[in-house]
Amino acid sequence: MNVIDRLVNSGAVAIVRAQDQQGGQQVADAIVDAGLGCIEVTLTSPGAFEIIASLASRSGVCVGVGTVLNPADVSLARSAGATFVVSPNANPEVIAATKREGLISIPGIATPSDVAIALEAGADILKLFPASSYGPAHLRALRDPFPGNLWCPTGGLSIATISDWFTAGATMVGLGGPLLKGGVGAIATNVSAFLNAIAIAKEIGS
Repeated sequence: MNVIDRLVNSGAVAIVRAQDQQGGQQVADAIVDAGLGCIEVTLTSPGAFEIIASLASRSGVCVGVGTVLNPADVSLARSAGATFVVSPNANPEVIAATKREGLISIPGIATPSDVAIALEAGADILKLFPASSYGPAHLRALRDPFPGNLWCPTGGLSIATISDWFTAGATMVGLGGPLLKGGVGAIATNVSAFLNAIAIAKEIGS
């Protein structure tokens, strides 16, 4: 199964943004152990490349790098084992570098202009960010002039809104803070709840 298929089948990408490497590794391992194998480690996290390398060595894990603003970081991420690259914006240089390295490109978009720029540069999946600032109706409106694309709303999602996002056309969702609500000890419960909500939303939409 290729990377895009794995992301689509998962329906969610976990986002790890930590204050230190040990904490980031602990959170990442807890998420994977809870059954969510598609995970993004942001470059704002200390030791991000080391965490990526650790996750890449685990069976069944699809790991990517997030908050990529510099094309030079794409090559470093690939060397660490990342298979997809996520950015908060649509930077054509980062997208182009991602495609040259043979990785999946997931740039952040918010407007029709962003979408056009990202697609022209070769983006594979479009990350609506910050999703909570725009809402499902905005995603639905963006899809009309740009049909046939894969969408990943990220930022501020909740269990209660998952169904609305998939109804609006989300292919998958990005989940960060909500998975950590209640601390590391609650990650397994949070992951299970979100994956269940996503499965129900996808079944309703099929």
